[in-house]
Amino acid sequence: MRNYWWKILAYLLLLTVCTEGFLVKVPVLEGRLQQSVRNTFFHVPMWFGMMIFFTVSVVYALLYLYKQKPGYDHYALEFARTGTVFGILGLITGAIWANYQWGSPWSGDPKQNGAAVAILIYLAYFVLRGSINDIDKRHKISAVYNIFAYAMLFPTIWILPRMTESLHPGGMGAEGNPGLNPNDSAPAVTSFMWIGVAGWTLLGVWITTLRIRLQFLIEKKLHG
Repeated sequence: MRNYWWKILAYLLLLTVCTEGFLVKVPVLEGRLQQSVRNTFFHVPMWFGMMIFFTVSVVYALLYLYKQKPGYDHYALEFARTGTVFGILGLITGAIWANYQWGSPWSGDPKQNGAAVAILIYLAYFVLRGSINDIDKRHKISAVYNIFAYAMLFPTIWILPRMTESLHPGGMGAEGNPGLNPNDSAPAVTSFMWIGVAGWTLLGVWITTLRIRLQFLIEKKLHG
């Protein structure tokens, strides 16, 4: 039980979000927000998870460059994969939300465009890995590119969209669009959002650990 408590916790947290998240009373604000605010329990946690997994991935990339242990490359790869999946899910849930808020799933908003560019940069990371046959060179070049991809997250997602007019919360001109601002969010919305962040992140860790174990088994079979 000591080794599985966090998996049980992930299940309970997600069960709570996926049931109470649709039942909990949320403030019905004027305008288009209405019940679509419940997407906060799904859309926002995806971005938190993405940033967490990309951060863990780049840490393992740095560890690989420092210690040259192949195992670190496996960790960096799989956490980058999970982070990319969460990023894609963030784009999809965001597009669903935008369809109700802005009248179109994709309006070319700076936040949407920046997030799409960031995901494309990470997708290029996987293409790069697949194009290099030499294992040692693949690991080293991938680690260096991982650092570049992580660095690009900040201008594409956090800096440039905040410097331009944006409908998305956090951008210029978005003061009237409720989001993570504590002054705009009801306690029920905020609390369930953080439950969602914890639940989805633990699920991502669970998936990633399974993928890493698979990579080690494949490697053992090839060299065993």
